[in-house]
Amino acid sequence: MATIKKKFIGDQQFGGFTPYGNVTTLRATLLTNAAGAAINSDSTAAIAVNDVVILEKLPEGFLLEDSQVIVSTGMTATATGDLGFIYVDGVDSTEVPQDAAYFGTGLNAATAARLRNASAKAPVKLPKEAYLVWTQKTVANAKAARLDFIVHGERMGPR
Repeated sequence: MATIKKKFIGDQQFGGFTPYGNVTTLRATLLTNAAGAAINSDSTAAIAVNDVVILEKLPEGFLLEDSQVIVSTGMTATATGDLGFIYVDGVDSTEVPQDAAYFGTGLNAATAARLRNASAKAPVKLPKEAYLVWTQKTVANAKAARLDFIVHGERMGPR
């Protein structure tokens, strides 16, 4: 199982935040080439089953509220994935355990659609920086695709 990290993480973020909250939308795009590999990443291999694609950084104190996946050009037929978060430092938290399927599991990545948050999990405030991650499921990707990931929340600041 490979971990693939997209280049230019954080380049699209603007400004700071206030200690009493700031509604924020963070967006990441996953483009793959004709061979199924993530464009602008540190890997040239096709995204395989159980590969984790790091999409964007979620700031410490970010209150996760909602998500959306826009599949403009689908991946290989029957491709699905999980959307969630893992901590940047690789160390889990007892307060808010990392959850690679927090926003949804088995999301259809093969068919063009807008997929709303597929989880009924309560909003959580991240105690430290985390990565927004896509975990490829069912089949490897073997074609050009475009998926946009949108996460809505509030920047509440550190503890």
